[in-house]
Amino acid sequence: MSDETTGWTGGQRAFGDFAPGLVHYTDRVLFDEVWERPELSKRDRSLVTVAALLTGGNVEQLRFHLAFARDNGVTEQELIEAITHLAFYAGWPKAMSAMAMAKEVFGAAEG
Repeated sequence: MSDETTGWTGGQRAFGDFAPGLVHYTDRVLFDEVWERPELSKRDRSLVTVAALLTGGNVEQLRFHLAFARDNGVTEQELIEAITHLAFYAGWPKAMSAMAMAKEVFGAAEG
């Protein structure tokens, strides 16, 4: 891979000098290398990531990745539909938890 970076600093902001290895792999490998590979668009990577996080029950990580998916061109309606579709494959409780997180992230009014 190239030595170029995108300037991603999410790992550094989260963990600073506390976990330098995880910071390196998060910022340099995952976001500077993997997310920049041209074989998948960032939009498609976001959809895959949201699906993987939902399937694994990693709801807290969805907070970031649902917003990141919007930044990468996935609409809120597409994300809601993906979560609904995944309910049949990943399980209802995981989809309900993911939808609650999506509602929070998207700022939907209680109703």
